Amino acid sequence: MSNQSVAAGVSLAGVMAHCGGSPVGAVELLVGAIASAPAAPEPYAVLAELWQDRRSELKEGLEGNGSLSAVLAQAYFLFLDGDMDNAVMALGSVTGGRPDVAWAAAPWFGDTRFLGAVSAAALAEACLRTLDYGHDLDTDEMRERFAPWFHALDVVSERDPVPESLAAMARLPRACGRYELSFALCDRADAVGRVMWTAVARAVTWRVMGDLDQAAASFEAALLLDSANWSLYLDLADLRAEQGDFAAAVSLVEQGLAYEPHEVTLRAASAAYRTRLAGSSDDLRALITLAPEIANTTYRNLLIDYACAGPKLPRRLVAEARRITRN
Repeated sequence: MSNQSVAAGVSLAGVMAHCGGSPVGAVELLVGAIASAPAAPEPYAVLAELWQDRRSELKEGLEGNGSLSAVLAQAYFLFLDGDMDNAVMALGSVTGGRPDVAWAAAPWFGDTRFLGAVSAAALAEACLRTLDYGHDLDTDEMRERFAPWFHALDVVSERDPVPESLAAMARLPRACGRYELSFALCDRADAVGRVMWTAVARAVTWRVMGDLDQAAASFEAALLLDSANWSLYLDLADLRAEQGDFAAAVSLVEQGLAYEPHEVTLRAASAAYRTRLAGSSDDLRALITLAPEIANTTYRNLLIDYACAGPKLPRRLVAEARRITRN
């Protein structure tokens, strides 16, 4: 949107707000202007004026309103009130829904008052919210839009280096293909204290990059920090299966089952990897029985694919398993 168009939208919002119209309607117009030119300061100036003059009406009109325009406006109002943590989490929710707009180019997001006060925990939660809808962020356009987020991560992680929060923050740059920033956050976390979540963050980043050996080493480091965590055994087992080492995968799953014997994903993985390793019909039948309980259909189908490649399995049993993947 041109500067002239932004000015026109801002003027119309001002008329709506101050000449007998609706302040909530004015907010919607202003958010439309922001969406077209997120870095333009004019819409925020009018929003600040509205918040000062019509606060009670806006509170009543926006309460319980989960629309994008309402949440974005509330993020700025929270910033104006000094509630930086809730402001960034609200902006994270908006960004997750519409990452095609550079919402964080807003002047307030780069303000030193914001960057100097927002907590690492809140910024980490906001980063996770940007990923809620599963949009593809690994493009040059997305990296440009998320540049203010990357700057915030750098500033806040240095000021407030909470290892668990930094490990969570690392997910956003990883999703955007900024692997060096993801590792830098992990390094900064490790300098404070080694925790399991940082090792997992490293492992997942290496895995996304295609370096399975480094990923395995990081998962092993995570297990040293939390040896009773069944999901870590499953993560490492799945990675060993991806590497073709099904004997190691079986061993790891069995270690996980020692801590959580009733976990359905562990039981299904055990059946799948045993079937692939030894061609056991009984294990394939067990996998067929467990398959409906696996919520993640992609993972379920992967386990079935592994199992059906086992040696000397009855064709009818393999066909029965294959039918599950088509449902």
